[in-house]
This record gives sequence, C-alpha cells and structure tokens, in this order.
Amino acid sequence: MADEAGVILVVEDNPDHAEMTMRALKKANVSNEIVLAQDGAEALDYLFGTGSYKGRNLKKLPQLIMLDLKLPKIDGLEVLRRIRADERMRCLPVVVLTSSDEQRDIVETCRAGVNSFVRKPVRFSEFSEAVGKIGLYWTLTNRTVRAHN
Repeated sequence: MADEAGVILVVEDNPDHAEMTMRALKKANVSNEIVLAQDGAEALDYLFGTGSYKGRNLKKLPQLIMLDLKLPKIDGLEVLRRIRADERMRCLPVVVLTSSDEQRDIVETCRAGVNSFVRKPVRFSEFSEAVGKIGLYWTLTNRTVRAHN
C-alpha cells in the first residue's frame, strides 16, 4: 500500500524502456502513481517545482526515483548530485536503472549517493522481474527516512 507521498518518479528518455518499466511495476502489483520525466531537466522541474511543474506541492516528494544515467539536457549523474545537494531530498531513495556497465558510472553514482545501481537486463522477462523487485522493495519493504523542512 502506497503512502500519501507514494509517487514513483521514472526518469527515462527511451520510450520503450519507460513503457517496459511502467508495465513491469504494474505486473508486480506496485500500485503507486508513476510520473515519467523524459530527460534530466524535466526530472529536476518535477522535483523542484519549476517549469511545467511550477506550483506543484513540494511537500509531496516521490517515494522512489528510478533514474537512467544517459539522459538528454541534464544527465542522470547531475540529477542525482542535485537531489543529494538539497536538504529535503537528501534521503530520497534513488535507484539508477541503466544499460551502462562501466565501472566509472558505478563509482561516480556511488560517490554521488545513489541507493542502488541496477544494470538493465537485455531480455524483457529479466528486465520485468528486476524492475518489479525494485518497485516492491522500495515502496513496501524499505522504510525511508524523510528529512524535515
């Protein structure tokens, strides 16, 4: 059962990967509202209530952010750095879900404060299973510490 702030923010520029992620979450019975950001700039607009998200209630932070690294406009690593630099969002669970397997990406995201680094499996069945497990863990099992304003 999702809490009041139970949004999952999926940051993914590839429409096929975004659709597979959303289908996998539904298949795993993750009932949280999903907000899709198609690039890093849109993700930051959502999180900080700017651009097309101006006026959004900033007290309602996502319960989970699923973040691709290779994004247009602002890459995922920079999005992660900006999330961790903000006191309100410092404790938000961020899972990098990427096709990158480069050691440098793993090290840099760890240094920037990622909670988990998951390589996207090539086969849909494996991808679906991985995303479902991620969604269930971070929305049902994990207890997130929320920073106070």
